Amino acid sequence: MTDDGTILIGKSTKPEVLTLRLANRHGLITGATGTGKTVTLQVLAEGFSAAGVPVFAADIKGDLSGIAAMGEPKEHFVSRAKQMGYDYRPGKFPTMFWDLFGQQGHPIRATVLEMGPLLMARLLELNDTQEGVLNIAFRISDEHKLPLVDMKDLRLLLNEMTKTDEHGLNQFAMQYGNVAPATVGAILRQLLVLENQGGASFFGEPALDIADFIRTDAGGNGIINVLAADRLMASPRLYATFLLWLLSELFEKLPEVGDLDQPKLVFFFDEAHLLFNNAPKPLLEAVEQVVRLIRSKGVGIYFVTQNPLDVPDTVLAQLGNRVQHALRAFTPRDQKAVKAAATTFRQNPKFKTEEVITQLGVGEALVSMLEGKGVPEIVQRTLIRPPDARVGPLTADERNAIIAASSLRGRYETTIDRESAYEMLMKRRGLSPVPGQPGQVPGGQVPQQAGAGGGLLNDILGSVLGTGAPAGKGGRRTASPAEKVLTSAATSAARTIGTQLGRAIMRGMFGNMR
Repeated sequence: MTDDGTILIGKSTKPEVLTLRLANRHGLITGATGTGKTVTLQVLAEGFSAAGVPVFAADIKGDLSGIAAMGEPKEHFVSRAKQMGYDYRPGKFPTMFWDLFGQQGHPIRATVLEMGPLLMARLLELNDTQEGVLNIAFRISDEHKLPLVDMKDLRLLLNEMTKTDEHGLNQFAMQYGNVAPATVGAILRQLLVLENQGGASFFGEPALDIADFIRTDAGGNGIINVLAADRLMASPRLYATFLLWLLSELFEKLPEVGDLDQPKLVFFFDEAHLLFNNAPKPLLEAVEQVVRLIRSKGVGIYFVTQNPLDVPDTVLAQLGNRVQHALRAFTPRDQKAVKAAATTFRQNPKFKTEEVITQLGVGEALVSMLEGKGVPEIVQRTLIRPPDARVGPLTADERNAIIAASSLRGRYETTIDRESAYEMLMKRRGLSPVPGQPGQVPGGQVPQQAGAGGGLLNDILGSVLGTGAPAGKGGRRTASPAEKVLTSAATSAARTIGTQLGRAIMRGMFGNMR
């Protein structure tokens, strides 16, 4: 970071910088495989961290993990820095590692309730009829106080929707309509597929406290939250849906702050095409709304993808800060992408943008950042500066040492299995719930949720809403691992509390956004 509230990206005929007060206007990093997108992402992440801005980024190949390790003064780094007019100084940055599977970082979980019917339907690849049944399940959960926390809650509730009593009557049919067993069976099979992909580990408690992503270290540097996504990429639908849920949570939980001198958080969405591929129109419209409105929460979103055509025009128009690495023009679609990328820039009279895009070398890019009152600057052919931290992955021992020393160690590692829909429905049948798995902490009697949430995306589409605000935190004395687990249990339980009045207010607020 420079001293004038900017981040140095590289040098053209002048230093190319990203202005921090305009960084929440979002951005786009594009380019073919191997052209330097990950290095550019690392340069920006380092700059934000040095400015005190926390960062979230998915690490697709493991390369980004090196941001936590001291860089090396390699000859080509030093020479490039001199070429750009500054002395190369190796550094490292405070990093927190996360992993949906809990193997390469702190586990991340959400309740089924928080995911909501819209995103669950997308995650399970349900058709319209199946999605309708899923919406009924969430409605029943809401009105009958049956908390949906993990997969076993949803599975048993779906089964209950088809059960009849000794008179052949279904307790839910009169109120919600008949549900075909075949439809429920199809949903259950999709749940099984998701479980086989490892997705079941994402659902449960303690659920992620979004405030744990927005932290600085003792020196005031923003924590860089790195999501291990190499295994997750084997389930691209889970990857995209998780990040979409996370954006929705950020919007829902963070307060309005207007335009700040710098963002509260910057979110890098790598492999962004996975978000938009085959997405239904209502979901695309919801994503557009989130991108447009989340800047008022102080969050900047930066999409990283190979091709600018991967991003819908309505979203693309909102991405003001742009870095374009080389594209190849071998096929008609490639040629179309090159033309599309060229036309999105404010043209430089000194060269033809369309031609330069295909001529860029590794570590070069076309850069156009917002300046002044938010107007894009003229595009410049730019040498990207070398990162200060290591370029390349950490070793397993290095990663494990950082995780072991983390201030969040013990908060999310142990699963909590409190009383929820599964236990309640088993009791109604007169059966004993199956005891929790080893390592789980019994939840006991805790306040139960009263709403079927799922974040802004479900609100926009008129889904049933009822999530509450996260519980506040108390003092900061050092807690034992057991205390941290129990505190997380209370927080997860409290965040699910809602009221009919609260749901009505939230539906009214978001109803105007359609």
